Amino acid sequence: MDNYLDIKKPSKKEQILAMASYNALATTLEHINKENPEIEIEQTEEKIKIPLSALKLLVKILKATSQGKPISVVPIATEMTTQAAAELLSCSRPHFVKLLEQGEIPFIKVGKHRRVKFEDVINYKKRMKAKQEDLLIKMMRTDEKSGLYDS
Repeated sequence: MDNYLDIKKPSKKEQILAMASYNALATTLEHINKENPEIEIEQTEEKIKIPLSALKLLVKILKATSQGKPISVVPIATEMTTQAAAELLSCSRPHFVKLLEQGEIPFIKVGKHRRVKFEDVINYKKRMKAKQEDLLIKMMRTDEKSGLYDS
């Protein structure tokens, strides 16, 4: 698995190129109705069939790159160590292991070591973010009811 911690922000030059490529590819994809369209590499004149889903992913990558966002592509079924998962969640490994033992995130054991799926870690992160947003909304409503926002 690529190290997602080594991701760098695209340079201004890369952002400009990505924007031009994004515009061209996004427009082209609107007219493609084949499952595996063929693209041609200009320098070698080699033609390559690429799944349409991969080209659609490339459009998303180019858009994010053009906006200066760092990108990482991780296969969903990728298994991670507890240390890598803890780093992804910005928590300590012991805290992460506690989450596993409490059943918050599914895991498997490979020998003595726990492994988690990248997808499960991301789903947990999304659940926690949604929970935080709900709590903030509840706090704001409580504050409004108690008149803290009145001038």
